[in-house]
Amino acid sequence: MTGAPGPLLRLVRDRRIAFLLVGGANTAIGFAFFVFFDLTVGAYVDENVNRVAGSLATLACAHVLSVLCAFVLYRRFVFRVTGHVWRDLARFEMVYLVSIGINAVVLPVLVQFGIERILAQAMILVVTTLISYFGHQHFSFRRPEESEAKSRGGEQS
Repeated sequence: MTGAPGPLLRLVRDRRIAFLLVGGANTAIGFAFFVFFDLTVGAYVDENVNRVAGSLATLACAHVLSVLCAFVLYRRFVFRVTGHVWRDLARFEMVYLVSIGINAVVLPVLVQFGIERILAQAMILVVTTLISYFGHQHFSFRRPEESEAKSRGGEQS
């Protein structure tokens, strides 16, 4: 992970702790999005199509808002990298596509086995959190060494 320290990192002085704090907040926000969409979009699709489609609709809606929120939080408070916003967002989304892919397969299976959708999502969250931690640490906001030297030179995003 490269880039100038974000405000949270200056406070806690350990990138892993800052990452986990933002990740915890992001997880709570993302889970709240999931619950909201489960009670609205998911419930509507459940009644008009089926529970599997409701699960996938809930997951898709929550994913879009969760990724955008997480990207802003990590980029602003932990990594503070400069430039390459669209590239960083694309790489950030790639990490989350792995997570949502796993989620899209496992969530409907757990729901079909009779596990309540919100409980199933909480169970899956453990695995997807680990995936996102390592993915963002080594891929999303990574910069080549020459870019790292430039980012310390005062460029702003």
